[in-house]
Amino acid sequence: MDRHSGEGTDRSIRTTEDVLRLLDGLFAPDADRWTDDAASWWDSFYGDRSRAVPFFPAKPDENLVAHLDDGLIEPCRALDLGCGPGRNALHLAARGFEVDAVDLSPAALAWGEERARETGTKVRFHRGDAFELTRRTLGGPYGLVYDSGCFHHLPPHRRVSYLQLLDRVLAPGGYFALTCFADEHLGSEVSDAELYRDGRLHGGLAYSAESLRWIFQDLTEVELRPMRERGEDAEVLGLPFLWTALFRRPA
Repeated sequence: MDRHSGEGTDRSIRTTEDVLRLLDGLFAPDADRWTDDAASWWDSFYGDRSRAVPFFPAKPDENLVAHLDDGLIEPCRALDLGCGPGRNALHLAARGFEVDAVDLSPAALAWGEERARETGTKVRFHRGDAFELTRRTLGGPYGLVYDSGCFHHLPPHRRVSYLQLLDRVLAPGGYFALTCFADEHLGSEVSDAELYRDGRLHGGLAYSAESLRWIFQDLTEVELRPMRERGEDAEVLGLPFLWTALFRRPA
């Protein structure tokens, strides 16, 4: 046995993915909120459905509804990342999209499946790590990749994985839509370097408009704006502490 191999020694890095997983461990237990081991944390989060969590009601994001109403995005095959109880996935399916929805939490997916049965809506729910699922099962292409609240829970090094995911599954000419914590409103504004020194994600990362444009610079910006505020009685979700962004992959 080679004394520098992974077995019998602490020499476990051979691939880029090995490096990423090592960095994941630097954020434990905070990073457990998004890794595959996070099911119990998110299950407890979704366990009490009566809590006044703005993301719990079956309301789609106001920006998503606006994009569909304006005809920017036509029905196509769609992927919902971090779908939770399926509020956006169900709306897409009701509007004629063929939807795959991914989340780590069995409790969230069970809730989404209940809603789908109650409304007669067809969504394919998948439990697991989106990075792994899109490598092995959900290969795309998707005309729309939608993310409402997943991206801002990723540690900085996983942005690399995220961009690779988009490169794998987003169809040429397809759309990527995102909502995430906005700087000066909600989320941590600690620098990337300081996050590694702290070993914590502080509950989620805030982004500036400029940082989002820089991260997704290989895509064409269609729109980037604050989410429009909507009241509790509205049929859509509108929270002003979030950015909403729509990008398109060059055809």
